[in-house]
Amino acid sequence: MVQKAKILLVDDRPENLLALEAILSALDQHLVRASSGEEALKALLTEDFAVILLDVQMPGMDGFETAAHIKRRERTRDIPIIFLTAINHGPHHTFRGYAAGAVDYISKPFDPWVLRAKVSVFVELYMKNLQLREQAGLLRLQLEGAQKGNGDGAAQTGLLAELSARLAAAEEQAEALSKQLSGASAESAVVATAAHLERKLTGLRKAIDALEPGSRPDAE
Repeated sequence: MVQKAKILLVDDRPENLLALEAILSALDQHLVRASSGEEALKALLTEDFAVILLDVQMPGMDGFETAAHIKRRERTRDIPIIFLTAINHGPHHTFRGYAAGAVDYISKPFDPWVLRAKVSVFVELYMKNLQLREQAGLLRLQLEGAQKGNGDGAAQTGLLAELSARLAAAEEQAEALSKQLSGASAESAVVATAAHLERKLTGLRKAIDALEPGSRPDAE
């Protein structure tokens, strides 16, 4: 079963949430609604999200204040936030959005294709990170078995082969994503996240190679 990412949509107007769902439904991910900043923060207490689409103008807790709360929490501080606003803003207003921790700031009405493309990049990065964590967990199991010295040699070899195959698939997808980003006008935050993911994959590949039978540590 293919795992799906969750995307949090925050807007006090039901018609805006409906429009966002129509635009993003083609991504085939889980779309979660929140009609206020308070409701969004509540959802973030228990759920993991790939990206947050956050309206700026909301009664009570506005988008800037909601983003500030999100960035203060250790659990949620790294979730990308895309601000959506109908305000006729100038450079100062845009700067306030980025200062609040947003990775992008989009004015309404926006191009549905552009918004969908931006969200899809963050979903891809999120899924690659999930794969990386899974492979790191398998690697930890392999290391624990090797340290105890009581693991079955054939089983360990099979686990290494499975790890290597999964990692190769993740490496191929990360490379394709990096090429896609290099050929587009992607935000620096997105490019930096993709580069960080590739560095993690490289480190994991070295660790797996070091566990292969007959391998020798690289000389310093």
